[in-house]
Amino acid sequence: MTQTDTIDAQLLDLMLRVGSRWVLWVLLALSLAAIAVVFERIWFYMQERVPKEQLAAAMKALRDKGAAEALAKLAGARSMEAAVARACLANADQGPASVEEHKAAALEEERLRYEKRIAFLGTLGNNAPFVGLFGTVLGIIRAFNDLAHSKVQGTEAVMTGIAEALVATGVGLLVALPAVATYNAFIRRVETAVAASEATAHTILAHLKKVA
Repeated sequence: MTQTDTIDAQLLDLMLRVGSRWVLWVLLALSLAAIAVVFERIWFYMQERVPKEQLAAAMKALRDKGAAEALAKLAGARSMEAAVARACLANADQGPASVEEHKAAALEEERLRYEKRIAFLGTLGNNAPFVGLFGTVLGIIRAFNDLAHSKVQGTEAVMTGIAEALVATGVGLLVALPAVATYNAFIRRVETAVAASEATAHTILAHLKKVA
């Protein structure tokens, strides 16, 4: 037996020993982690609802009384739009060019905060089917190995083994589809918040340039 044959035999023995059941446990753990991320992000976004009345009051105060009064109106408001508006108003006395830079910095900080952990969902959605497929491959290898060493069960044995192996692929898809759906929904939520924040910041900048 050559060295290559020995390595192949060792790899086969390792795959047969490992089996495919551990893949299902990995997918289960990943799905539980994804569920935790989803609920955490939903709670976060619920807490970050846009305070429309406070923003409207702040914009009115900006026009009527100035940036300081508008900033006071946004005290305690939680949302990307409110955070960006506060960054602009807090630096209004430095001029529109400086406010533009502060707006960009605040927007990036808020985007990172809003996108926290959701990359995990995208990664899981892209890779869970491959994890499941790996489990299926291991299961099929074991099924054919059992067939090679069985003189009685024959086709029935290999078909049963393949059917069990395909469960891993099915579970991988079952984990991936909700992860992709929630990832897309959260990304849409972030992009909507960014667009609204940009609009509010431009409104503030337009006023500052008008009175400058």
